[in-house]
Amino acid sequence: MRNLPRDSESGFTLAEMLIAMMLTLIVLSAAIETLTRTMSMTGTARLISETNHGLQAGTSLMVRDIMQTGQGIPLGGIPLPSGVGADPVYRPGPDGLTFDSGAETVPAISPGNELGPTLLGVATDVVTVLYADRTLALDSKPLVTIAADGTTMTVDNAVPVTGSNGLKAGDLILFTNPNGNALQMVTTTPTSQVVEFQDNDPMRMNQRSAPLGTLLNLKDPDTGAFPQTTALRVFMISYFVDLPDGSDLPRLVRRVNMGDKLAIAMGVENLQVTYDFVDGTTNPTNVEDVPSGNSPNQIRKVNLFVAARSQDVDPQTHEYFRNSMATQVGLRSLSFVDRYR
Repeated sequence: MRNLPRDSESGFTLAEMLIAMMLTLIVLSAAIETLTRTMSMTGTARLISETNHGLQAGTSLMVRDIMQTGQGIPLGGIPLPSGVGADPVYRPGPDGLTFDSGAETVPAISPGNELGPTLLGVATDVVTVLYADRTLALDSKPLVTIAADGTTMTVDNAVPVTGSNGLKAGDLILFTNPNGNALQMVTTTPTSQVVEFQDNDPMRMNQRSAPLGTLLNLKDPDTGAFPQTTALRVFMISYFVDLPDGSDLPRLVRRVNMGDKLAIAMGVENLQVTYDFVDGTTNPTNVEDVPSGNSPNQIRKVNLFVAARSQDVDPQTHEYFRNSMATQVGLRSLSFVDRYR
């Protein structure tokens, strides 16, 4: 065995240390860059997934409601309070939106071309649909009575109107008898079989002083009494884009009657709705509003276009991720008529 001199020193030289440190830094730099890119790609994938999921969920809910449009609704729509002295009826949608002044009926579907907010220089649309609620068999029995002034109705004991699926303040009730149809809004959540319809409801439906389109018009003109009448709960639902005060994040909103605005998809910047009509002559397609000479009751297909952006900026591009979705919905309940009824 060879003995080293006492004054010899074992270890790395300065050059070897520098080379080792440089190699370590290169490896660490590559690892950090790879990790950063992975995190950035993960963030991008999350934004894409969230945006596409919101688009899909919001569009699917719209399609579901539009497919039910017209179920249980009389052909030609339902009368609205109208005539001299009647106030326009509020329509679910952006605050203050009403049906056209002088409108005498509400159809199963009401176009709303450019009635929503303008975003990115484009005016957005509103669409309102109407259909019966079959989860409450309110029309399974005729009403026991209707107050002479139309402020209350009494429901048969066989039809429970209280409880979790019972009637609530803000519900819309469709009255039907041989003299026609009328809408009223429930103003107090009932605690018994008596349901109230007081004045000054949020939609202005209970304008019983209006000359036309009210519950009082369903009385027998000879006796002044209500003939046998049935009631049915209906939903009036609007979809529109909303931009809350103080926020820069738009959202797609579903509003039932005049209830709360329920956000169903965040980041939605655009909603465009067009319609296909069947009139037996020109059959207009892909039109934004009701053409002259046509009626909303002739709408047979709804064409939807929804565009959305991500809630956050993409960490790679430093811009919002944007995507859009388009689909068509046939209005089955307006396309088929029971010829044997």
